Amino acid sequence: MILLLGALSAVGPLSTDMYLPAFPTLDAAFGSGAGSAQITLAAWFAGLAVGQFTQGPFSDRLGRRLPLLVGMSIYTVGSAGCALSHDLWSFTAWRFVAALGGSSGMVIPRAVVRDVATGPQGARIMSQLMLVLGVVPILAPTLGGLVLSVASWRWIFWIATVYGVISITAVGACLPDTLPVEQRLRLPAIEVLQRYVTIVRDRSFLSNSCICGFATFTIFAYLSGAPVAFERILHFSPAGFGVMFGINAACYILCTQINAHIVHRVGVGPLLDFGIWLLSAAAIVFLALALTGIAGAGRPVAFVSVPIAILMASMGFISPNAGMFALASHARHAGSASALLGTLQFSLGSVSGIAMGLLAANSLLPMAAVICCGAIGINFANASRKRLPVSS
Repeated sequence: MILLLGALSAVGPLSTDMYLPAFPTLDAAFGSGAGSAQITLAAWFAGLAVGQFTQGPFSDRLGRRLPLLVGMSIYTVGSAGCALSHDLWSFTAWRFVAALGGSSGMVIPRAVVRDVATGPQGARIMSQLMLVLGVVPILAPTLGGLVLSVASWRWIFWIATVYGVISITAVGACLPDTLPVEQRLRLPAIEVLQRYVTIVRDRSFLSNSCICGFATFTIFAYLSGAPVAFERILHFSPAGFGVMFGINAACYILCTQINAHIVHRVGVGPLLDFGIWLLSAAAIVFLALALTGIAGAGRPVAFVSVPIAILMASMGFISPNAGMFALASHARHAGSASALLGTLQFSLGSVSGIAMGLLAANSLLPMAAVICCGAIGINFANASRKRLPVSS
């Protein structure tokens, strides 16, 4: 079941990143001018934001299995629509539709984890989900580039369509509904909104969600800035760039698995604090190297690669543990809490990506500065978490 939940959770980052290498090709195919493909990415983000807000209440009311089946069906139809589109606006509309459905894979798996486990056991399962989520955003652009090297951009979306069909089949055959009928909540729309307000007012949820959100902010800064940092500034070859991405992904994955194996002995809170300390140290070192010019073209690669690898490793202790804390006190409406958590993460991650686009420059300083902003946000949120009662 963990493998299936990981595959479903990967729908969002896979569909976000896999088609990024095709932007110039899409601009040319639709004859809509350079940069117009950014509109389609904005539509995807909007669909994810709307979808995540709605998927949570649906899953709390209808159970986990049916909303997943419906959501992945919508995602599959939307992806096929993208593959068949012949103009920018129809393509954009289908991207929005695909995002509405694909958001179910970003929200409901976390609610399933909360249904079946809490505390260290829940954190262990979350860490295993992070194993999948750590690989997908790193490999998706490379996979998209490989597809483009042998086939049309449309095949990226046919692959997404097949992925959707496989997911529907697997959910139907293998995933039980983890939310019993007697625990489902049948609420009118106004009460759903009130429930969101109630969740946000939970200081434990808010502080831990902010930790997760600023962690995503930091990762997006790295993902957005890495092509410029490694290829344009440090003059990496495409192959060397891929190797560096792979090393950093391996650091992240390794630490999620270390977290999963020691969380029962060490505890969720101490591991979260350790990850935040590690992140802060790496961010400060990276900023200092960028400000002094020590990290840059002609300098040893270790001056950049080591702090970035440590930063990515720290996320293996931050994301699963803070996510578990955020959902711990919301068993009755884990779907809605998971939806709010995902929306906050994606919103802050989008802000980071926009900031990197606006600050693009021929130095490492913009990426280092945005990463430090993420680290500051995480530390403020963690300080708020520590002021809560121990039971939180």
